[in-house]
Amino acid sequence: MGYTFVLVHGSWHDNQAWAPVIARLEQQGHKAHAPTLAGHARDASKSVSHADCVASLVDYIRRNDLKDFILVGHSFGGTVIQPAAEQLSDRIRRLVFWNAFVLNDGECLEDNAPPHYKALFDQIEQPDGGVMLPWPVWRDAFIGDADEALAKKAYDMLSPTPRRSHTDKVPLKTFSSLQIPKSYLNCTEDIALPPGPDFGWHPRMSNRLGLYRLVQMPGSHEAIFTNPALLADKLVEAGRD
Repeated sequence: MGYTFVLVHGSWHDNQAWAPVIARLEQQGHKAHAPTLAGHARDASKSVSHADCVASLVDYIRRNDLKDFILVGHSFGGTVIQPAAEQLSDRIRRLVFWNAFVLNDGECLEDNAPPHYKALFDQIEQPDGGVMLPWPVWRDAFIGDADEALAKKAYDMLSPTPRRSHTDKVPLKTFSSLQIPKSYLNCTEDIALPPGPDFGWHPRMSNRLGLYRLVQMPGSHEAIFTNPALLADKLVEAGRD
């Protein structure tokens, strides 16, 4: 049986990063959509709000009349699929959070990130509202399982992310009561957030989902570049009935 996936990228990424994952999914008979969120295209305005990011996803889904799909959010993308699910609950088959933030009502992404990230972004925020992930942080904390050539190739695909997507508070009045099945996919070598109870991905973020399926795989925060075939397989495992 083939599933339909809607794949939502994280900060600094756009939909191009999903291409190898989509190829693997399609080889297996699945369909996949990967919209680029507002403000995340390389030449896009970086002054957009978090709500603009959510609206761009909801609009894409409604414009393409997508139904009965598995909605996947990576990293920052988790904060986008949560409010989108409140608006589209009758269309979604399952939610999959891949090393993703899961916000409580009224929080922003930076409320759940280590203070040193906020301090760094305060220093390097650009006049247009964008912020770029520095190469040393990318190289070791985000994609440590890649050789230098692949790490540089992937880094060249990134662009500044809208700072407001990290700092805007996100109202989530009904998310915790939604009856949509949920999964959490955890890459076990992901240290983009420092491991441990204070800031780690799992179980700190995953436990906020209530009842959920846990799927794990080896890899860094950027398995989308370092092991897209296994990532696709694990997304199917996380999304299956």
